[in-house]
Amino acid sequence: MRPERLYLQDLIDAADNIAFHISGRSREQFLGDRTVRAAVLHELTVIGEAAARLAEEFRSRHSEVPWSKIVAFRNLVVHEYFGLDWPIVWDTATTLVPVLREQVAKVLSSEFPEASGSN
Repeated sequence: MRPERLYLQDLIDAADNIAFHISGRSREQFLGDRTVRAAVLHELTVIGEAAARLAEEFRSRHSEVPWSKIVAFRNLVVHEYFGLDWPIVWDTATTLVPVLREQVAKVLSSEFPEASGSN
């Protein structure tokens, strides 16, 4: 099994990539740019996949992070792609992902202090 530390780092990296893709863009620019939407959606999928692969015991230990909602969003993205509500994707990317990134960074530094200098 892959170490949890790496899944947490994947999640942080994906959140950073989302920030990069939407940086300097308005909601309307995001909604009008198919390539940026696809890039953000890919990173949201990575976040959900990384969260899903963490052991249940690990997720329970860090219940402050909404793991089940993250995984549910990933499932929605993957299985309901053609029915996605892009304004919700924008809201998720701009408001929820930055909060999630901070939560996961705290988990990473508390669980794996030796890795905290690498993010």
